[in-house]
Amino acid sequence: MFDKSKARIERAVQARPWLDHLVRAGGSYNRQRGNYYAAGITYFTVLSLFPLLMVGFAAAGFVLSHNPHLLTEMQSKVVENIPGSLGGQLNDLINTAVRSRTSVGVIGLVGAFYAGLGWIANLRAALTEQWEQQVPQGDWLHTKISDVFSLVGLGVAMAVSLGLSALASSGLGLDLLRRVHLDHAPGVNVVLTVASLVLAVAATWAVFVWMIARLPRLPVTLTSAGKAALIAAIAFEIWKQVASFYLKKILTSPAGVAFGPIVGLMVFAYITARIILFATAWAATASENMLEAPVPPPAPAVIEPRVVAGMSTEGGALLFGAGAVTAALLTQLRNRHRR
Repeated sequence: MFDKSKARIERAVQARPWLDHLVRAGGSYNRQRGNYYAAGITYFTVLSLFPLLMVGFAAAGFVLSHNPHLLTEMQSKVVENIPGSLGGQLNDLINTAVRSRTSVGVIGLVGAFYAGLGWIANLRAALTEQWEQQVPQGDWLHTKISDVFSLVGLGVAMAVSLGLSALASSGLGLDLLRRVHLDHAPGVNVVLTVASLVLAVAATWAVFVWMIARLPRLPVTLTSAGKAALIAAIAFEIWKQVASFYLKKILTSPAGVAFGPIVGLMVFAYITARIILFATAWAATASENMLEAPVPPPAPAVIEPRVVAGMSTEGGALLFGAGAVTAALLTQLRNRHRR
């Protein structure tokens, strides 16, 4: 009964190509330890934020050092909104950031570079694993140089993505509609919302295509990566909406205020990494990328002629017995003849 049900389910899955592809992708994702690599990507993502924050503080220090009026205005706002000793401590922290901006910036850049190399190496290893590539072992220097170029390329792709996202979130569309006097047309808000969503998906899609197709150690097909990246981009936009709702809920409690941001960041990075890796598994298990398993040739036939020399033990015993009986008969006949 169980075998019949299993065979019926397999036939139903095979009759639907998209479902069959989904099952293959899920199996490949689990075999290639997708969750394990997603956790590693999350760790390096969180680790790289600290030097990036140092770079951000240094950049803010340089900006404030060249704009004393802005620095004075910021310190005044701190005193107005946070009175008491805490406001004074924050102002001291701002002054320290301005004075030590160079050293903090250098240390932050070095740390960000080191953490970024670890992050990109782990990400490339995870994507390569999902493509089930057998990568030859290269020298350490060549691998790190390749990681640096991959990190720079991903940075360019993310810059393009952020540009498209900024274009989607800005009021450029509404300004254009005002110029042609269509800002009060019926349904204009729906059109702007849909256009912003499409631009956001396109921005995410551009980054995911680069990650899925160009970050693995060996070249892969761009067509499959593009299709998988579109699925991942749509799933990521849905996840962003869910994550924003989650953060709003979790930050309302006292524990959420203390630990919510870091926990939310880790959850967001982990789910995002799983989306990317599953999309890569989807691309790797596409029909155009499924290679037939090689069948090893049979072992060569070895012909060994067997030549038996001499006589077997049974035959020798039989002939010995026959000879003994014959000798006994001949001896008896000879004795009778003498008599």
